[in-house]
Amino acid sequence: QVQLVESGGGLVQAGSSLRLSCAASGRTFSNLAMGWFRLAPGKEREFVAAISWGGGTTDYTDSVKGRFTIFRDNAKNTVYLQMSSLKPEDTALYYCAAGKSRYYSGRSSSYYDYWGQGTQVTVSS
Repeated sequence: QVQLVESGGGLVQAGSSLRLSCAASGRTFSNLAMGWFRLAPGKEREFVAAISWGGGTTDYTDSVKGRFTIFRDNAKNTVYLQMSSLKPEDTALYYCAAGKSRYYSGRSSSYYDYWGQGTQVTVSS
């Protein structure tokens, strides 16, 4: 079992930055790939970013490339999503997810076994 707790969301203006954190407990965090997903009102859950166990592989959905950075601190059992140049269309509930293995497998939510409760990000125009 892996427990995930997200934090760092909030209400910000367009162009601002936020850093989301996801603290993990349970199974050895450093053995798992991690991902961030988001769910906006009226839309399906969307892949945002992912990172392999050691950070050597990352992936981003096109709409956030160049603006968001995923990174992890295995000593702190935490994965982060640094978001900059935020846009109103980034408004969503952001979830972190723990993968089935240490390697990044893809963007499908089926590659992830454990999910947090989410943290809300609201970007005003």
